Amino acid sequence: MSYAIREALAGFRRAPVLTGLAAGMVGLALFVVGLFGLVTHNLQVALDQIEARVEVVAYLHDDASAAEIEGAVLELRDQPEVSNVLYVSKDSALARARRDLQDFEEVFRGLESNPLPASLEVRLEDGSRGPETVELIASIAEVLPVVEDVQYGREWVDRLDTLRDVAGAASLALGLAFALVAALMIGTALRIAIFARRDEIYVMRLVGARDGFIRRPFVLEGFLTGLAGGLVAILLTAIAHRVVSQFLFDVVWLPFWWLAGGLLAGGVLGGLASIQAVRRHLREVN
Repeated sequence: MSYAIREALAGFRRAPVLTGLAAGMVGLALFVVGLFGLVTHNLQVALDQIEARVEVVAYLHDDASAAEIEGAVLELRDQPEVSNVLYVSKDSALARARRDLQDFEEVFRGLESNPLPASLEVRLEDGSRGPETVELIASIAEVLPVVEDVQYGREWVDRLDTLRDVAGAASLALGLAFALVAALMIGTALRIAIFARRDEIYVMRLVGARDGFIRRPFVLEGFLTGLAGGLVAILLTAIAHRVVSQFLFDVVWLPFWWLAGGLLAGGVLGGLASIQAVRRHLREVN
């Protein structure tokens, strides 16, 4: 293994321009994947932010007593899908309406009494905001004696769930397509780099070196080239992220494990491309 490492590093020194071009091509290929990942991650973040606003609102009868309301709150909080239940009084509901609907201030001033009902705002746990779960909590709230009506935006929840499914399927399909294109570009770049050293492979084979002994330095070199290309892709993606965030709109940066996965993918693809290229040249000298 020490020989393979020395030879891999020596390969960089012997042909720095060619190695740099190969790493650059790998970086550009993975940069396309990185941009797609940036878009996909921000779409997911946007959907999560919208989903976080999903809640069930139970409007209460005006004659509901404090004890009845407290019992309803405790029963809803006992549900494992519920994270919190907030009681909103009639006065608080009117204050919210005046704050959020300032264009109707004249209407509010002309009111002789408060027409808005008290309510219970049921907040759901993360991962429990799908249509089935929301409908389940709404059905539980509907049968409570103090509840007059329940609202949760059924159509809006269904559309959000459909949008998430469509976005997930589209991301998977496009991600696989971009990854395939990147793999082909990486393979081409590294095959060119190894083709330039075909004479070296030929000489090693003539002196009796085994295939595994010949292959290891090139595979390690391909892996390191892929890693270098991954670093280039991360740098280019970071520049694109900064430009978009500064001049267009805020963009959330990629999670660390996405970056680590992309870097490792570059190295693995580089190693696999090198294996294929070396195997081809070994067959030619048999």
